[in-house]
Amino acid sequence: MESEIKTRVTPFSEPPISVPRGQDCVVVIYAPSSNQLGKRFSLLDGTVMIGRGSENDVVLHSDSVSRRHARIEARGDAYHLVDIGSTNGTYVNDELVQERRLGRGDQIKIGDTILKFLSGADLEAQYHETIYRMTIMDGLTGIHNKRYFVEQLDRELSRATRHRRPLTLVMCDIDHFKIINDELGHLAGDYVLKEVAQLAKSRLRPDDVIARYGGEELAVILPETDVAGGKLIAEELRQMIATASFVFEGGDIDVTVSCGVAQLDPGWRSYDFVKAADEMLYEAKRAGRNRVHPR
Repeated sequence: MESEIKTRVTPFSEPPISVPRGQDCVVVIYAPSSNQLGKRFSLLDGTVMIGRGSENDVVLHSDSVSRRHARIEARGDAYHLVDIGSTNGTYVNDELVQERRLGRGDQIKIGDTILKFLSGADLEAQYHETIYRMTIMDGLTGIHNKRYFVEQLDRELSRATRHRRPLTLVMCDIDHFKIINDELGHLAGDYVLKEVAQLAKSRLRPDDVIARYGGEELAVILPETDVAGGKLIAEELRQMIATASFVFEGGDIDVTVSCGVAQLDPGWRSYDFVKAADEMLYEAKRAGRNRVHPR
């Protein structure tokens, strides 16, 4: 039976504002190379060229970026992003655009790099907030990163041990993700990863923690939850994703996940906990994928 669930996540975008020229910039918040993260590019000169070629103002070293990909140009007191015939297109807040007036906080996706447009009198505060979020959030998926996950797992493990309360960990992996990347391209893979992460996040409770653990693997910390409850939540996540409609550039993509579930045992360290859930994840994959395997 075809599901009515449609996955589409649109980040909040503030309306365009007028500010004195020179206070605006774009910041790299997600990139295949970590040495580009946090780089700030000023829009002081009015027109900024973006592409793979060394002649651009913003050089993005990636095969998915065209040599001359896009430009940001000043028009009056506003900035407009213009695609200049790129191969893979230019996106603003996940929407493919030919031209778009930028609003503060807009996210620009060019190939496998995401830049954030910062504008306004509180530019420095915005920049520092953006950099702080990069330390705890994954720029592509919009969920927490591995660093934050590790810190939270240690905290929850200590609390569960001290108060003798159950704690469950779920590790999920997108099935056949390499095939999606190889056959449909990395932009389709990025789309699937983000949509799966946001769909999973929408099901979880306020105290639960979801993070991108690495590649296409997601981790979910479930406080005050035993293995039976963790299995139930993981199964709901699996079903939601398996029945959702993933549409990228007009094409449907079949997406499923496999999940491993483990409850904290006395004496376990974080490493033991993750290892146990990962082992269950591999059991789910060995059993045929698109299933949940509890410990």
